Amino acid sequence: MSSVNMRPPPPLKQIDLDQIWGDLREGIEQVYKRQYMTKQRYMDLYTHVYNYCTSVHQQGSSSSPAPRGAPPANRNTQGKKQAGHVHGGAQLVGLELYKRLREFLRNYLINLLKNGAELMGEDVLAFYTTQWEEYQFSSRVLNGVCSYLNRHWVKREFEESRKGIYEIYQLALVTWRDNLFKCLNKQVTSAVLKLIERERNGETINTRLVSGVINCYVALGLNEEEPSARGQNLGIYKDTFEAVFLEDTERFYTRESTDFLRNNPVTEYMIKAEQRLQEEQKRVQVYLHETTMERLAKTCDRVLIEKHLEIFHQEFQKLLDGEKNTDLGRMYALVARIPDGLCELRRLLEQHIHAQGLSALAHCAPAPADPKMYVSTILEVHKKYNALVLLAFNNDSGFVAALDKACGRFINSNSVTKAANSSSKSPELLAKYCDLLLKKSSKNPEEAELEDTLNQVMVVFKYIEDKDVFQKFYSKMLAKRLVQHMSASDDAEASMISKLKQACGFEYTSKLQRMFQDIGVSKDLNENFRKHLSMSSEAPLHIDFSIQVLSSGSWPFQQSSCFQLPTELERSVHRFSTFYSSQHSGRKLNWLYNMSKGELLTNCFKNRYTLQASTFQMAVLLQYNDNTSWTLRQLEHHTAIKGELLVQVLQILLKAKLLVCSDDETELTEASVIDLYVGYKNKKLRVNINIPLKTELKAEQETTHKHIEEDRKMLIQAAIVRIMKTRKTLKHQHLVVEVLNQLSSRFKPRVQVIKKCIDILIEKEYLERTEGEKDTYSYLA
Repeated sequence: MSSVNMRPPPPLKQIDLDQIWGDLREGIEQVYKRQYMTKQRYMDLYTHVYNYCTSVHQQGSSSSPAPRGAPPANRNTQGKKQAGHVHGGAQLVGLELYKRLREFLRNYLINLLKNGAELMGEDVLAFYTTQWEEYQFSSRVLNGVCSYLNRHWVKREFEESRKGIYEIYQLALVTWRDNLFKCLNKQVTSAVLKLIERERNGETINTRLVSGVINCYVALGLNEEEPSARGQNLGIYKDTFEAVFLEDTERFYTRESTDFLRNNPVTEYMIKAEQRLQEEQKRVQVYLHETTMERLAKTCDRVLIEKHLEIFHQEFQKLLDGEKNTDLGRMYALVARIPDGLCELRRLLEQHIHAQGLSALAHCAPAPADPKMYVSTILEVHKKYNALVLLAFNNDSGFVAALDKACGRFINSNSVTKAANSSSKSPELLAKYCDLLLKKSSKNPEEAELEDTLNQVMVVFKYIEDKDVFQKFYSKMLAKRLVQHMSASDDAEASMISKLKQACGFEYTSKLQRMFQDIGVSKDLNENFRKHLSMSSEAPLHIDFSIQVLSSGSWPFQQSSCFQLPTELERSVHRFSTFYSSQHSGRKLNWLYNMSKGELLTNCFKNRYTLQASTFQMAVLLQYNDNTSWTLRQLEHHTAIKGELLVQVLQILLKAKLLVCSDDETELTEASVIDLYVGYKNKKLRVNINIPLKTELKAEQETTHKHIEEDRKMLIQAAIVRIMKTRKTLKHQHLVVEVLNQLSSRFKPRVQVIKKCIDILIEKEYLERTEGEKDTYSYLA
């Protein structure tokens, strides 16, 4: 076994403060005079503090551990009492040294103040910032020398919650605050503000003087609750500088903005305000504390913008009228800085767009309005102001809403709709415009261009209130395009239906999609019929015959009026009817002769023409195979076409110069004789005479509007039942509001119609009036 020799620790010295203070004070003076100091000299000063703090006076009993880094105290040694405080039986030394350091700093600063007390302007700033930087540096050195004091005695004081005790660097700051800052801050702050005003007036200043003062004010902020905490308390900076600076700023810009606006246009003022706001932002970045940014910005916004909002509003209308988009963008950027400042600008924009829309559409007012011109005019207005909102107003949601509201107003109510005495004129014209785009024509655009135009159509469609009216007219026109093989592009048709489906849902386009399906099925049916004919033992048909079988619930066609099918067509119709019945038992075919058409090959004129004609026209012309002259009464008897309709058919043929009449074409009577004009000539060999009849068009429009009203009543009733089924009991006013909300995406129901629908449902016993409660309905299960 080995043994270890245990040596007792060397006895600690008793060190009195007076023994070390002379040399320590001399060293501290050297530090604050910023004289050169060797590392050895620095360590000597540190050792003085260390030796004093760890002297025998610290130990009062065996219960107290020695400070970290110090040799253990002799347990049997009793030290004499020294300045300190008792804790856990130990007397910790440090207070007397702390007091002498505090007194040294105070005297140093009192002497320093004598050199700066009378200085003003830049002189006081130069003195203050220079002395502060040097004092700050020296105090950090002193803090290093006294780091042992900080770690032990000061730390223990904090733990004991002693007030007025700081780490030595913090003590230096507090001493500066109490002895130099409090005496000089008013003249220093005043000098800083004058320097900033000079900079605002365009002079170049020494910003280091300002930033030096600001850094000092920030550093002097001390967390009194926890003096050792690293976080700064900005109270001194805020109270001594920032508050005064903001008052000064408000005074400066109040005077400048009022004077500038008195002598310059608002557009120039906005440029000036923009520059000033940028300058103030840069000012914070260069030499003020970052926390000042928010309050400074609010102050500048209030003085430069908010106080002049009324002038901005007046100018806004002028800028809109003059189409000054750059200036509008600048005004938006400025006013957007004010809480709720944009409300009036949005209102003015909406009002302006509405007025411009009404003015533009006034040129389309002479009836009947041209669909292309009407929709193009709307799109031009929308395109112009959509670009304005996007570029000048940063696509701000409030301005987008103002654009949408204005467009909705002038599209649904304008001179054209008033001339037609119908709020549903816009959806009707939009549907007709779609028909022009999608119908075969020599002017049809390229696929890509057509797709872009259809997207534009959807922009207008979005604003249409009566979307059900558009649906009805679009449905009728699509049906005609499909039946007459007049669609410019199946892809374009499908694309448009897809857009409508996306906008309004599956139900809105379900019938349109079924129409397409029927056309596809009809192609297969025709192919099967041709195969059937080729395999049949019956005599072949002498005409090229094709049909389209349409589901009665999906197509917006009415039953054909009374008509006698020409004998030349009877056999074809009979053969197909028999074939179809064998394929689909239980189905009934209703022939739509008014929608049918065909081609006639002429042998009676000098040239051989192919006439593209309606079935009614064919029925009339085929009569002239038997005779070249007929009275109107005879033609009516042979064709079974009713008088007024027959007159219109004949008027088209007379106008085409295929037939002639000695009477006035516009006043045909039953006795009028109509002859075949054998001298007929035309530059084209294929001639289209299939022109829609006026009475058909008029009746079709009336029927469409009638159906719309009927459909609306059914939709309103369905909505009422849905709501009441869920709610069971509801007040009249609440029911009306919910019906309006549910149906607003399709159309805007009139309150009077809703009331009638409620009465109908009460009669049908879906609802009843609740007893004892006024204007309340209950649902009857």
